[in-house]
Amino acid sequence: MASNPSSSIPFLLSVILILVVGTNAGGIAIYWGQNGNEGTLAQTCATGKYAFVNVAFLPTFGNGQKPQINLAGHCDPTTNGCTRFSSEIQSCQSRGIKVMLSIGGGAGSYSLSSTNDAKQVATYLWNNFLGGQSSSRPLGAAVLDGIDFDIEGGTTQHWDELARFLSQYSKQGKKVYLTAAPQCPFPDAYMGAALKTGLFDYVWVQFYNNPPCQYSSGNLVKYWNQWTTSIPATKFFLGLPASPKAAGSGFIPAADLTSKVLPAIKGSAKYGGVMLWSKYYDDQAGYSSSIKSSV
Repeated sequence: MASNPSSSIPFLLSVILILVVGTNAGGIAIYWGQNGNEGTLAQTCATGKYAFVNVAFLPTFGNGQKPQINLAGHCDPTTNGCTRFSSEIQSCQSRGIKVMLSIGGGAGSYSLSSTNDAKQVATYLWNNFLGGQSSSRPLGAAVLDGIDFDIEGGTTQHWDELARFLSQYSKQGKKVYLTAAPQCPFPDAYMGAALKTGLFDYVWVQFYNNPPCQYSSGNLVKYWNQWTTSIPATKFFLGLPASPKAAGSGFIPAADLTSKVLPAIKGSAKYGGVMLWSKYYDDQAGYSSSIKSSV
């Protein structure tokens, strides 16, 4: 029987759609801000490698402390030197890249002492980095896309309340994205309760400096599946060091990542991509360039 060319068009379109959806392509999130030799924020975004940039860090806040941003060798916040990055943030956003402020970090002085403390911190973040108003915005007038929780110390309480207070600001117009970087042992010691709220858009789980669940243990996929099926976040990212020097353990050679690890986790509907620490180490090793086509 002769085929009808017009009837085959919908079939071809459906095949193409299945192929596109089936690839489940992801993006790369990068941490920038902790090494003055990693290039500017604008240069980072101009590489075209990254879908998300986490500006790191706001390591001092909460419990009555005056919040203080620390961008290492990039600028001096005490002289308003970091406000020059306002135009660079806007440049990144014009490329479709989401720019987050990362609070916490592996070394810092931060904690939340009460519900009211969480509310005050949320108000500070809204007025100084998001859509609110303040006469002393550390990064200038640019409105960041959201807040990244890299909580590795301090307290285990009230982070869920901070997330709720921040999410409420989305009602005032521009969505406030919430992201988090928990450690791969499940549940995360500090962010466990907060991540259960369902308020987080993107979760980049740190599969490094945690031998029981990183690649070398043989348990990475098991923990990945536990995270993606237990926590109600929109997308999950595989958090990795961008070079062997970027972390004490957990680096995965690009060939292993692209041929063994990614094929094993990309089947998840919640797969979002790969997170790398950090821009400086990625510059040194060229890791993102080696994996980008496979992410």
